[in-house]
Amino acid sequence: MSVISRIAPPKEACAHCGAPVAPPAQYCCEGCEAAHGLVAGMGLDAFYRRRSAADGALRPETVPPVPLAGAAVAEGPGLWRLDLMVSGLRCGACVWLVEQALAAEPDMLSARAALTTRRLTLRWRGEQARAEEFAALLARLGFRAVPFSPACLRAADDAEMRSLVRALGIAAFGAMNVMLVSVAVWVGEDMGAETRALMHWLAALIGLPTIALAGLPFYRSALAALRAWRTNMDVAISLGVLATAAMSLSEAWRNGPFTWFDGATTLLALLLAGRLLDRTARGRAGRAVAELIALQDGTVRRLNGEGRAMDVPAGAVLAGDRILLAAGERLRLDAVLEGTPGLFDLAATTGESLPRPIAVGEALLAGAINMGGPAVLRVTAAAAEGSLAATARLLEQAAEIRGRFVTLADKAARLYVPTVLVVATATFLGWWLWAGLGWQAALVPAVAALIVTCPCGLAIAVPAVQVVTVGALFRRGVLVTSPTALERLAEVDRVVLDKTGTLTTGTPRLLPGDWTPEVLRAAAGLARGSRHPLARALLAACPDAPLRTDATEHPGQGMTACNARLGSARFCGVTEAGSDPTLWFTEAGSAPVAFRFADTLRPDAREAVAALRALGLPVEILSGDAPGAVAKVARELGIETWEGGAIPEAKLAHVAELRLAGQRPLMVGDGINDAGALALAHAAVAAPGAQDIAQGAADLALRGEALMALPEAIHAARRAQCLAKQNITFSLAYNLVAVPAAVAGLVTPLGAAAVMASSSLIVILNALRAERPARWTR
Repeated sequence: MSVISRIAPPKEACAHCGAPVAPPAQYCCEGCEAAHGLVAGMGLDAFYRRRSAADGALRPETVPPVPLAGAAVAEGPGLWRLDLMVSGLRCGACVWLVEQALAAEPDMLSARAALTTRRLTLRWRGEQARAEEFAALLARLGFRAVPFSPACLRAADDAEMRSLVRALGIAAFGAMNVMLVSVAVWVGEDMGAETRALMHWLAALIGLPTIALAGLPFYRSALAALRAWRTNMDVAISLGVLATAAMSLSEAWRNGPFTWFDGATTLLALLLAGRLLDRTARGRAGRAVAELIALQDGTVRRLNGEGRAMDVPAGAVLAGDRILLAAGERLRLDAVLEGTPGLFDLAATTGESLPRPIAVGEALLAGAINMGGPAVLRVTAAAAEGSLAATARLLEQAAEIRGRFVTLADKAARLYVPTVLVVATATFLGWWLWAGLGWQAALVPAVAALIVTCPCGLAIAVPAVQVVTVGALFRRGVLVTSPTALERLAEVDRVVLDKTGTLTTGTPRLLPGDWTPEVLRAAAGLARGSRHPLARALLAACPDAPLRTDATEHPGQGMTACNARLGSARFCGVTEAGSDPTLWFTEAGSAPVAFRFADTLRPDAREAVAALRALGLPVEILSGDAPGAVAKVARELGIETWEGGAIPEAKLAHVAELRLAGQRPLMVGDGINDAGALALAHAAVAAPGAQDIAQGAADLALRGEALMALPEAIHAARRAQCLAKQNITFSLAYNLVAVPAAVAGLVTPLGAAAVMASSSLIVILNALRAERPARWTR
């Protein structure tokens, strides 16, 4: 049996795209036949099974590939990366096909596509010219690829918005004018037959073009679904609108008492208004990805070995390169400051409202703005591996998440459409055959039932809430990175917090001591030559200390210069005393001096703990730090339950015990030692500045330095769950009332259109309540 014959094509449908064909043909065109053979020959038959569960179809045409090799960026010797924008990605099955087909190519390191932004990122080893081979493969599969840029993404989004606005304008104009004509018929009981006929045809003259043009978004979606042998809610909408138009045209032809062009045009106007509102709400979250990508779009001034600056694309800069940042310019890459201290606006990266000084050697994230003079920085990560790219990837994942409520609502909507068609058909047959009405009169309640039972509200009940919540949380400094994060976060009943880097900043602070300013200045001068955290903390206490040019660093021990030493107790030849982190300073002819340090609580740690308690959540500390240090932080925050000295296995065991006891703990951490506990917890949050492995194990990640974002996220998740339940309940209750009324003939098509579209608007407006600020109550 050949690989092609293993894929059974649907009866009388193209085996690849699902378009109707005349038997015994299997394909609608040569392009589909070639693409089908390519997919089957690569062993990716599962594409057709996956696509059968989605409302999408793929019909390749002759697509000339665009030259792409020039857009590939070198990430190292023989390593290349290419970001593409792919048209034709219609569903998750298309994404799967593209990723699997390209991943099977020799020397391909990774191929990742995002449905929301239509971005495809390729990484491979070998020649730059291989990009053309990948473009040709995409073309054979029916996808057109161009180099990705924020401008492309904005253009696509703007085009979709313009299309919706244009359709809404046509529908609103037509509906208002048809209504003016229809009102005269509805109230003119003594109107003559000729006048009524004139009014009917005036309504048809305005209504039919309106229905044809404004309904295109629904007709195209419905046709694509039917070609794939599927139904979606646009099928019911299209049938309702077209049936109403056909029935109205029949009534106008025979000069009946009423037409319903007003109902069809009003239905389209209200549905398009709801769709535009929903698209706007989704755009608020989607624009965040474009804004992050746009920060990296442009050129930077790279310094060569001779110190000369040259303008190069940001994507061509590698880790270790030195760049020059002008005053007022935004940093496009992660880097560390070199040369002299500077002043930077970090609002875009950490949310800090005021610019703050940055010391030499301090790390800066892309997005910071140089508020001082020209600055020299050393890049720490290429654009594709930096903080902006990582954040954009997290947002792309968040935009595609699908939780339990979303899945249930989608399944209900898919099952509901065939039910709607059955109800409408039964209504027509009942009034026509059983009640004895003429077929034209029997169509009125049938069309009303078809319109009023459209599952629009049910289909968007949960996604609307989820999208608004994800966007609102991002603006508050929280990234949602897990498919079921919001649902599980709303269910937590206990919060387990790491100490260092979560409740505290993780940055040591010099404690008061009995040294003199001269001794502090001398020790800080030695510390200036070291990158050790304690040395940097000592230098921060005396930032104007001069650099000791004769200083030598001894890794893991300390610094020496002439007759002075700065470092550990053993290195300086003294006996350690005390539990706080300490740097010792010795100088010939002077007694040893101890500089002791302590971690600093986050400024909003107390407020965040109080807010968590206001939400009814017990709070505890689980830390690997010394018990004494943990106890001190617990006392300052008023937390009674704490544990110090917990190794990673102990943290994992503690969370496991809570789960076995029936609790749903929320774990908050920032380090590698927290990753296991984060993965096992009912919900997990990566603290501000968390390491990559901690972020990978978490469901949400906090940006900036604000810990208050944690209780805000829990409140938002609870509110989202409540609003989702409200939307589902309202949608079901609406159908329980509206369907019997329509079947009984109590609702006209115009009334059905108004009621159904209004229910969708109510669902969307209710979802927008997720943007309200938090109130710290249960």
